[in-house]
Amino acid sequence: MQKSVSLTELTRFLQAWAPFETAEAWDNAGVLVRCGEAVTGVLCALDITPATVAEAEAAGCNVVVSHHPVIFRPLKGLSQRDVPALLLRAGISAVCLHTNLDRAAGGVNDVLAARLGLLNIEPFAEGIGRTGLLPRPMRPQELAAYTAKALDTPVKYAPAEKSIVRVAVVSGSGGDYAKEAAEAGADCLVTGEAGHHDALDALAAGISVVAATHFATETLITDALAQRIGAAYPALRVLRSKADADPFLYDPACEK
Repeated sequence: MQKSVSLTELTRFLQAWAPFETAEAWDNAGVLVRCGEAVTGVLCALDITPATVAEAEAAGCNVVVSHHPVIFRPLKGLSQRDVPALLLRAGISAVCLHTNLDRAAGGVNDVLAARLGLLNIEPFAEGIGRTGLLPRPMRPQELAAYTAKALDTPVKYAPAEKSIVRVAVVSGSGGDYAKEAAEAGADCLVTGEAGHHDALDALAAGISVVAATHFATETLITDALAQRIGAAYPALRVLRSKADADPFLYDPACEK
């Protein structure tokens, strides 16, 4: 049984699954913080936050594999409390798989589509999203409730008039994919975030939209990451972050 893994080897394994070059041009995917080659353990997370860094350090994991890039915009300054600095001080590397993992087979949007029970899943929007058939037709309000239960999250929705048979999913900030979803034959777009004008665009295209929070539509991938890495390296400590949390709180009294 293999007892040691290098960061280079782990990165190559992840690259074979979700090639960094398939990320969007504006994205930042890859090894964003490098603190050495020997891997003592891997923590899989949606976000890398101060709590994530502390969790990894306490668990003896010197690599965090995350979906969201720990360095997204160009750094114009760095303080001791910034997360990249915390990683460097703790000797923890960061490998980030973002839009390349959205596209990857078995990646974020495949996991989301599967959680919603979609059938005959196919890629759309240049592979960034997925479409699939519901187990049975649903009215928009019914699909909103179904999504809320499946993802254990509050949702908001903009209902079109027709029943929903085919659903398009784009995790995270995917509200602007309504046109592509309609062109792919979907009756509804399920995404994490959708703005006012995204909803209007969806309704103009004749489809409903369900916004089920950025966190809930993407946190599912952390289990898939941990399972895949753990299966490839059974002797390696591979954990799923418990510090991951939606930064927003939702007050039921404020829901309409």
